[in-house]
Amino acid sequence: MRLQISKGEFMKNWQIAERSTSSKSTINSLTGVLLRTADADNSVLMEATDLKTSIKCISQGVLVEEEGEAVLPVKLVGELFKKAPTNVFTVSITDGKGIIIAGRNKYKFTTYSPREFPKLPVSESAAFFCTATASELLRAVSEGTVACTTGEEFPKYLGTAFFQLRDGEMRVVATDGRRLSLSKCSPVRTGENCEFLLPITGVRELQRLLGALDGESPIEILVESTLVFFQMGSMEFSVRRVDTAFPNYENILNPQTTTTMDIDRHELIAALERVDVIVRDFSHMVLVRLSPEGDLLLTGKAPETGAVQEVLDAKIEGESLTVAFNVSFLIEGLKALYGDRVFISFNGPDGQMTMLRPGEKDFLYMAMPIKINESDLLHGEMDEENETEIPE
Repeated sequence: MRLQISKGEFMKNWQIAERSTSSKSTINSLTGVLLRTADADNSVLMEATDLKTSIKCISQGVLVEEEGEAVLPVKLVGELFKKAPTNVFTVSITDGKGIIIAGRNKYKFTTYSPREFPKLPVSESAAFFCTATASELLRAVSEGTVACTTGEEFPKYLGTAFFQLRDGEMRVVATDGRRLSLSKCSPVRTGENCEFLLPITGVRELQRLLGALDGESPIEILVESTLVFFQMGSMEFSVRRVDTAFPNYENILNPQTTTTMDIDRHELIAALERVDVIVRDFSHMVLVRLSPEGDLLLTGKAPETGAVQEVLDAKIEGESLTVAFNVSFLIEGLKALYGDRVFISFNGPDGQMTMLRPGEKDFLYMAMPIKINESDLLHGEMDEENETEIPE
């Protein structure tokens, strides 16, 4: 195989492919990218997999001087590609030995056998799930997975994203046991009602791929018993499904509220991040005081660090309420929500908090409060007497 490569377009696809390789595998071929000359003129097919996710993409910007295939080790060849001193260089591979020629410079390397590379799954027999635009799918995935944990925890659904297609509406749902996120979108076309679970690591890579596409690009999703395929132009990304059941999340969507608040999302994020500076190495707790027809008061304290008090304008209705939350949980939910304002409902000091877009029902983020005692309430007091009192 002999290729003349132009860095620009080729490297975009190479970097996508190399993220799907396995850096820790003992199987050499899984640590490389398979390059195969494609049927189309001046293009190559790239394939990579870590056995949980797989990517296939056709890369332009290549002049095929001699056909062939080879598995190129990412750790070595990938670095040489990126650091090649010229924008156009030649790659030649013969009998497992490769050479890169960039101007007057030469770099030799060893390749892996294509026969050792696993045969990647094909989507021809997969059932149609839906077609959605890249921007809508990205929004649903970004919002719907904010409550997911990335650790290897039990039960297995804690590290997954739940995709559900029901009556023309797609939902993406996740939970870590203490909070829940749900986002909805209306695909361009839909198949029959269906649902599946995907590992969050694969979903995060899907987000990166979607973020690099034009927002109106159509993404076709296909499903089979063990895999889900995302087809986006000349690229096909597949993720292995998680074989477990997702809990009946609708049972915990409690509509009861005692207090509601409509507030500027950006101002609330900024205030909570300032609270986080104080409490992040202590309790991670922010005390939230809501006064109808009054202000929103946020307080936090760490005995060896300091204390903070933030007062914000908000439209608050219902009962007066003092409630505590993990400040990171609030920040993450607010940052995931698309929009300038957020509507938050509270169900007393011990019930769930729910974030929505004002007047919309296509995104929901729910978190449970931290149980507080009298000493926690006192920690929220920052009057002058308490702050200047010197113990005997």
